[in-house]
Amino acid sequence: MKLQNIAKKGLENILSQETPNIVDVLFGRNVEKIVDTDTLIDEVQKRVTVSIQVGFQYEGVAEDSENFLRNHILSRIKLVVLYVDLVGSTSIILKLPKEKLSQVIITFAQEMGYVIKRHEGFVLKFVGDAVIGYFIDHDSKPSADRAVSCAESMIKVMKLGVNPILKKYGLPELKIKIGMDYGEATVVLYGDDVKNSHVDLIGPSLNIGAKIQNLASPDQILIGDNVYTRLHDSLKQYFIKLELDKQTWNYTYGNSKKIYPVYAYVGKQN
Repeated sequence: MKLQNIAKKGLENILSQETPNIVDVLFGRNVEKIVDTDTLIDEVQKRVTVSIQVGFQYEGVAEDSENFLRNHILSRIKLVVLYVDLVGSTSIILKLPKEKLSQVIITFAQEMGYVIKRHEGFVLKFVGDAVIGYFIDHDSKPSADRAVSCAESMIKVMKLGVNPILKKYGLPELKIKIGMDYGEATVVLYGDDVKNSHVDLIGPSLNIGAKIQNLASPDQILIGDNVYTRLHDSLKQYFIKLELDKQTWNYTYGNSKKIYPVYAYVGKQN
């Protein structure tokens, strides 16, 4: 099956009212703080409407991450990194006046940030037309499960929450693509001022996560093998392994020379 067809099937299942989503499975396990989709979408539509009408001032969504990282400088942290990218941003930039462009980009970035926080993740930073988040294991809540649930919610929020409001006000509807990977990252401080110097994360998982996101089609979720293997067994059925040629994907496992597997969201398999 072609990547675009896999993406289409995955999107149909995410938006279907008949196909159980990952959040339904997590609810059944009763181990996760559930983010109710209807409530989430209602909140989104209210914020976006106000933003377009009167210029809603979003609150900072990266502050929790800043505080966490500054308390863990030089620490090595195991995490799932999630990249969500706005598709077709160049076209949007060319078509919209700067005021409207700012509204659209800020709305995309901040709403994705809110979804990350609602799934108990951290917003690392905004980079142009992309948002980078990360999830760490805590209590009985595996980071991989929360990250893929977050990705599902991001697609729903854009399709059912943000886009209807943008369309209502004559603004372009948005598509996103999501990629993620799991691994160890190091907290680094660029300077000697713990309170004010720039703090960031570095590690192979961030690099691979970005490359996986670049591989995705619009409205698609892709995950690396290190995320897939850490998913609860009940969630693995939502993904299929991609058969990619070496020209498309040639990243290998460390020193093993084996191609690193990538999996695509397709929805629950019957």
